[in-house]
Amino acid sequence: MKGLTSFFDRMVQRYLPDAFLFAIILTVIVFFLGMGVTGSTPVEMVEYWGTGFWDLLAFAMQMSLIVVTGYILASTPVVRTMLQKISTLANTPGQAILLVTFVAAVACLINYGFGLVVGALLAIHVAKRIPSVDYRLLMASAYSGFLLWHGGFSGSIPLLIATDDHFLADKIGSLPVTETLFSSFNLFIVLFLLITMPLLNWYMMKTRDPLANATDATTWNTESYDHTEEAVATESITPAERLENSQMLSLLIAIMGLGFIVYHFSQNGFDLNINIVNFIFLFLGILFHRTPRRFLDSVSDAVKNVGGIIIQFPFYAGIMGMMVASGLSQSMSEWFVSISNDVTLPLFTFLSAGIVNFFVPSGGGQWAVQGPIMIPAALEIGADTAKTAMAVAWGDAWTNMIQPFWALPLLAIAGLKVRDIMGFCVIILFYSLIPISIGLLFM
Repeated sequence: MKGLTSFFDRMVQRYLPDAFLFAIILTVIVFFLGMGVTGSTPVEMVEYWGTGFWDLLAFAMQMSLIVVTGYILASTPVVRTMLQKISTLANTPGQAILLVTFVAAVACLINYGFGLVVGALLAIHVAKRIPSVDYRLLMASAYSGFLLWHGGFSGSIPLLIATDDHFLADKIGSLPVTETLFSSFNLFIVLFLLITMPLLNWYMMKTRDPLANATDATTWNTESYDHTEEAVATESITPAERLENSQMLSLLIAIMGLGFIVYHFSQNGFDLNINIVNFIFLFLGILFHRTPRRFLDSVSDAVKNVGGIIIQFPFYAGIMGMMVASGLSQSMSEWFVSISNDVTLPLFTFLSAGIVNFFVPSGGGQWAVQGPIMIPAALEIGADTAKTAMAVAWGDAWTNMIQPFWALPLLAIAGLKVRDIMGFCVIILFYSLIPISIGLLFM
């Protein structure tokens, strides 16, 4: 383990470019693959790229708001105190790794956006208490929890196929979550990773090369959320300043927002989608900051962290456009189907989904690409359709460990670059292949 961790960390630190350059390199690779595999012309590939370039604008805004609203909420005295109390459960670097991994994984099972923010923020508070902990490994541990998201309550594929009107309903009907999320194979994978992944990260820490351990929390800026409350003058000079420092205005709009949250859950059950998570974070932030002025000061600090998301997501949308419109993603999926039988199809579906996820890093988008290929194949050869669908879900989650797309919000909060955590994530990727393969083949 010591040799593997050191090797991958050195390789990633030396050769993995910045996340923006990674997106550009993927763009070039898909451009040439599209011409070589599908026979598309250069003009067609440029057309596919440019046409799809803005398809993720709404999603980019959602992920930007995850970072901004998470920062806003985290900088409130109430949440800082709560995270500090949770962080006291760890008193040594080893306990820090175990705590952050487990909490992040549970949070991601509840909701992926919630888990990304909670994991990163808890890691920062733990690092402040235990500055000797390897900060890069700590943040990698927080991100490792994201591996479980598509097997949890916000998994886009199992939730989609549980509805009556999804686009493959004429072939498989609606598949209840008892056959997907609560199936024996999915519960095995989730519980196995939930229990053993903290131990894996702890073992990586214990076997780290001491010479490479000069990455403790004092090396990084872990003070970005330490905001002191500024005293507000009892007599504002202007009416505008009175409004900016009015606790009543913040309270009124916060009550309105919290009222909608109650209404949403009463009407939709436990529907914790990305929009309602952002909504909760936003209005709790307004409430806990108490005045518009303090809230807006926090917003000004928060928006500095979202530059990478804003500029990189359109490039990934362009990559997705080339993959889908050229037929490249379909060719990849069909090749894996051609070498499968009724037993191995879920495993090969999982592997193909892991590859496609490099270029289409969106669960819903990936299902739109692979679902119409994999489900008819499963029906034709007699494979389990529910397991095949979950294989796409787990493939999407699996290679997120080495795809910077989803790490951007966490890295923005942590103040790190993708190369700082990806060497550890490679080990997590290889390890997680074992329980996922066992679950898809034998459970």
